[in-house]
Amino acid sequence: MGKVEEFEELRPLLFSIAYRILGSVGEAEDAVQETWLRYDASRTRPVSAKAFLSATVTRIAIDVLRSARVRREKYVGPWLPEPLLDDPYEDPARAAELADSVSMAALLLLERLSPLERSVFVLREVFAFGFDEIAAAVGRSEAACRQLLVRARRHMHEGRPRFEADRQDRQELARRFFEALTQGDVDGLQNLLSADVQLIGDGGGKAPQLARAVAGAENVARLLATVYPLMARIDITFEAHEVNGQPGALFRDRDGKILHILALDTLDGQIQTIRAVINPDKLSHLGPVADAWAVDQEVKQTRKTQ
Repeated sequence: MGKVEEFEELRPLLFSIAYRILGSVGEAEDAVQETWLRYDASRTRPVSAKAFLSATVTRIAIDVLRSARVRREKYVGPWLPEPLLDDPYEDPARAAELADSVSMAALLLLERLSPLERSVFVLREVFAFGFDEIAAAVGRSEAACRQLLVRARRHMHEGRPRFEADRQDRQELARRFFEALTQGDVDGLQNLLSADVQLIGDGGGKAPQLARAVAGAENVARLLATVYPLMARIDITFEAHEVNGQPGALFRDRDGKILHILALDTLDGQIQTIRAVINPDKLSHLGPVADAWAVDQEVKQTRKTQ
């Protein structure tokens, strides 16, 4: 197998590692591309292409994350990961770990870790790499990596998200939610939300948003039931789609451009958290992005004519 074929075969794994470390589709894709450039420039063939490429993409991602953390500290409003609709890497033996680790709740929890802790946790807990491979990837001894993992596990387990186990139950709950949403049914929405539900919006200062954060079933239900029927009147549509492994939807303007994404965390038959990604920079990898400011103005005009 040639270098190109070898790399392309491992590309899904490399992207999945980088995305979990970075929480950004664009940065993960850039890290994978840089990994290829380094591999292509190497004059020797490694004994294990998987080990070499995984170590390379991890080191690149760590460097990117260190600078990204500085930018995120200055981010306008709540920061959410870039939405991922489909994880390219599949491993039936690690299906549960892969699904849990890509959720927005898990990625936000990973933000609490240092870049080294995050990388060690991802490589070990999600992809089951050996400590010898992890040590080579992060440039630390195996003993140090074990200690990093202990600390990472402690932080992760303290706030580890729990989700509805049955996929069909999650989808049915999401279906009922979006039906009530489009109808502006406050009571119907409220019945589907947990008492302490949170609505979190990420506009990054580059798009109008529902709210940076709203809490409580009644408050969230009333806000959603006010805004979304108005959107429907100006031909905003949505399509149900899994977002980071959890139920959600893509909203589009009348021209089919992406306006925003909603992702739902569900547990015990109720919606625990609603995350709205509205920042156009975080949606552009999905296709053409709508002018959210123009849509917002049209919604306001529609409200005045009611």
